[in-house]
Amino acid sequence: MITRVLSFDAQAKTLTAAADVPAESPVFEGHFPGYPLLPGVLMIEAMAQASGWLILGLNGLTAMPFLVGTNSTKMRDFVQPSTPLVVHAEMVGDGSGYAVTKAFITREGRKVAEAEIKFAVKTFPDPKFAAMIREWGERLQFPFEKLETA
Repeated sequence: MITRVLSFDAQAKTLTAAADVPAESPVFEGHFPGYPLLPGVLMIEAMAQASGWLILGLNGLTAMPFLVGTNSTKMRDFVQPSTPLVVHAEMVGDGSGYAVTKAFITREGRKVAEAEIKFAVKTFPDPKFAAMIREWGERLQFPFEKLETA
């Protein structure tokens, strides 16, 4: 869902990412025929991905966040195909193997979705998996150089 990390601030514990809704997707065939809308579950996924990259960055890519739940989730407006979105995530709790973020999505500066998202934070199950996540981060233009000072 997210296509690029726009900013990562370890001090403020925030991350901003771009998420570009495609012009065409099989998901639009059933949601809804003749009036395509981005499903709310995919908005949650975009917020979870941005939050996950925030947690990865704050942990120096040494631990992997796994989604375990959402609270206070609200879809505030419809999102149509070909819409550029900005996803914001902020760490609000971290400890005992869990992390909690608050995230929201904007379109042209207006909020379209928001959620509190909870993750279990675990060591990487396999070095190959950790390497794959780093490669994904490179494709997203994650600012790895900021990890040196985080």
